[in-house]
Amino acid sequence: MPALCRDCLATFEHAPPRCPHCARTRILSHPELFELSIAHIDCDSFYASVEKRDDPSLSAKPVIVGGGTRGVVTTCCYIARISGVRSAMPMFQARKLCPDAVIIKPRMDHYVAVSRQIRARMAALTPQIEPLSLDEAFLDLTGTTKLHNAPPALQMARLARAIETEVGVSASVGLSHNKFLAKIASDLDKPRGFSVIGRADTETFLHDKPVGILWGVGAATRTALGRAGIRTLADIRRAGQDRLVARFGVTGARLFELAHGRDNRQITPDAPIKSVSNETTFATDMTERAELLAQLWHMSQKVSARMKAREIAGRTVTLKLKRADFSSLTRQTQLEEPSQLADTLYRAGERLFNALPPAMAYRLIGIGFSDLCAADGRDPVGDLLDPQASKRAGAERAADAIRARFGDTAINTGRGLTAKDKNSG
Repeated sequence: MPALCRDCLATFEHAPPRCPHCARTRILSHPELFELSIAHIDCDSFYASVEKRDDPSLSAKPVIVGGGTRGVVTTCCYIARISGVRSAMPMFQARKLCPDAVIIKPRMDHYVAVSRQIRARMAALTPQIEPLSLDEAFLDLTGTTKLHNAPPALQMARLARAIETEVGVSASVGLSHNKFLAKIASDLDKPRGFSVIGRADTETFLHDKPVGILWGVGAATRTALGRAGIRTLADIRRAGQDRLVARFGVTGARLFELAHGRDNRQITPDAPIKSVSNETTFATDMTERAELLAQLWHMSQKVSARMKAREIAGRTVTLKLKRADFSSLTRQTQLEEPSQLADTLYRAGERLFNALPPAMAYRLIGIGFSDLCAADGRDPVGDLLDPQASKRAGAERAADAIRARFGDTAINTGRGLTAKDKNSG
């Protein structure tokens, strides 16, 4: 069976239990290992990994990147996850679960800079890169074997090692024959993983997996499928395409195809981006305005970082909410000029939120930019209604630059402080 050593990158026709060259045991083997060419790479706990890289004293400590007491977890390291901490969890809950955690404010511009280093290494392998966020992307390596004198599996192993040794963060790789399965594979063996799903083992692998493994199936879709008696991929296949389409429309047809491991989407690096957004579903319905706005600020920062990384700006801001009864609310507003700033996005979203009826319970909140264009480097100049817009834009840019250079504690903003922090000052 074809194999490679993920440490020294030696390849073998038959998989040894231990690499004869470096004596390591991280041997990857699969019958189709050197035939598959669709890859998904995802950095492990990216923001937290960057913070640990920059401060080696944090290496053995639980690290949470996120806001203050009223904020939320942006991401956390695997040590913190052992205690039950998860992304988008309220900070007060994360602190209770992991009281020894080191809490670090996000440094989005710094993460963008590290992301560009990683993206440059991807681009050296293939132009067919479809980024999903700062820390993950699809790569189509079809036809690159002769160019790099290595099959795609070996190229991805080299890439993962280069990211770890040269950039200083680890990554996990999934390799398969389509995007859907490659993304699943990259999650199978985190952190520092490399998993393969071949054509021959697709049906066996997917056999009775839960429906939540499917692309785009969140809590609401799982609930709707559950009401139809569908909880596994085997249930989807038994239901048949006609029944699924009759009940769920085009979504039913897509689920049926994915349940069989079929995904014809191409990796499209030049596909126009229509919007950039972020949303989160709460474990329990949320009514507190301060907590909802803390979530909104957290998501605005993430959207802004992605906009800055792509050097784009947006003119339309969309706020999305889902009530406790699963009904949805969507509100939009047009900006006077395109922006990519977290401050602009948050303030527009806050205005939309304040116009809604008070004291409502929500199970999901999301925000994003659309009507996108290339960023021209100009920030809001301010007007009679908001004369401080230009100053706040300059402050955001300056704060990002200072954090990126001197660390997350070098500067803070009022929105990032808790009431306790402010009172103690």
